[in-house]
Amino acid sequence: QVHLAESGGGSVQAGGSLRLSCTLSGYTNSQCYMAWFRQAPGKNREVVAFIGSDGTTKYADSVKGRFAISQDNAKNTLYLQMNSLSREDTAIYYCAARSGPICPYTSWTMEWVYGYWGQGTQVTVSS
Repeated sequence: QVHLAESGGGSVQAGGSLRLSCTLSGYTNSQCYMAWFRQAPGKNREVVAFIGSDGTTKYADSVKGRFAISQDNAKNTLYLQMNSLSREDTAIYYCAARSGPICPYTSWTMEWVYGYWGQGTQVTVSS
């Protein structure tokens, strides 16, 4: 059974930084890719960043240049480094994973592609 668990959320002032972690357990070697999503109050969940099994990364326009996604395969951990945070980044952040054998890379922004989700971690940015 695959399990994802996020950590690292919290409260920070605008302009500050946080690093989120997502630990994977029970995972197979058939991983396609992983991503971070977020859901702000009253809004739909949206993709923030993506990382493929080959290390390719992609970002939502709203976080480009401020956020960085990375993965430590030896530790089975996914990270999201968030810098220059603003109030608009306040949300619950979720990590998600897609396993193979079919890897629809053109659909990386879609929630339905991901079969495994963490429980979420709250990030609150105050001015």
